[in-house]
Amino acid sequence: MVFMKNNKKLKILFLCTGNSCRSQMAESWTRRLKGDSIEAYSAGTEPRKLDPYAVKVMAEAGVDISMYHSKKIDEVKDISFDFVVTVCDKAGENCPLFPGSAKIVHFGFDDPPKLAAAAKNEEEVLNCYRRVRDEIKSFAEQLPRILYRPDTNS
Repeated sequence: MVFMKNNKKLKILFLCTGNSCRSQMAESWTRRLKGDSIEAYSAGTEPRKLDPYAVKVMAEAGVDISMYHSKKIDEVKDISFDFVVTVCDKAGENCPLFPGSAKIVHFGFDDPPKLAAAAKNEEEVLNCYRRVRDEIKSFAEQLPRILYRPDTNS
């Protein structure tokens, strides 16, 4: 099954509250794994500084996001997205309207900083981030097919 739209790459926005971790991971994994058929972007409803632990665990997996920066939705508002994928519950609940025909779907992932709050050392912190990184990679490997599932929330 071909998912490209009119022989053009699908445009997907990964939206999170802070655009500091999960949405950055989703954007970078999608670029790495599906760049031939998907243009990936990320933004936040309330952007914060890029999470250094996200940078570290992505680098461990061979993906450099050190030059990425957190973006406001306004920075991508003029792009006509095919899908807006919310990756955190707060963004899913507060997803702004997007012009055009973008389908909004929610695939929530645990928040690594919250998971790591009870960690006793840096290795435990990194393990929390690694778990979410790997879950997002698995999700990205299924793109775009997973977005077309009938049970996808919209």
